[in-house]
Amino acid sequence: MSAAESATAIQRNKADLLDFIDWSGVECLNQSSSHSLSNALKQGNREDEGLNLESDADEQLLVYIPFTQVIKLHSIVIEGSEEEGPKTVKLFTNKEHMGFSNVSDFPPSDTAVLSPDNLKGKPVVLKYVKFQNVRRVETTDMKGFKKIEDQ
Repeated sequence: MSAAESATAIQRNKADLLDFIDWSGVECLNQSSSHSLSNALKQGNREDEGLNLESDADEQLLVYIPFTQVIKLHSIVIEGSEEEGPKTVKLFTNKEHMGFSNVSDFPPSDTAVLSPDNLKGKPVVLKYVKFQNVRRVETTDMKGFKKIEDQ
């Protein structure tokens, strides 16, 4: 699915949340220096088929995305190859100071199991009731992937 098709997959009354990301606080633990988070999040980079986000150590990435205001998160788009993309993504809301040493201490707000269609750009609908007053989102258990879009 192309970036344009992915954008049209966003349901009515939903929006890409790029303009609401607090870029000064975005963080990704375990990211490869040559395949960093900006490849997956920043507009222009995320549409480039040659750029992706990868871990420099193992299959674990811990992505921290704070927002400039409280948002409601309906769904996410995560693109990647079927062979190398994530199979599951754990999402946490409004947690601070999470690291690999304590992430297992917190139950995820939702766990997304990604299908091949999801990895091609089909939105993953979240448990909407758990994503009503979101100030920050953290994700973990992700292997290298191509693009993240919050909707």
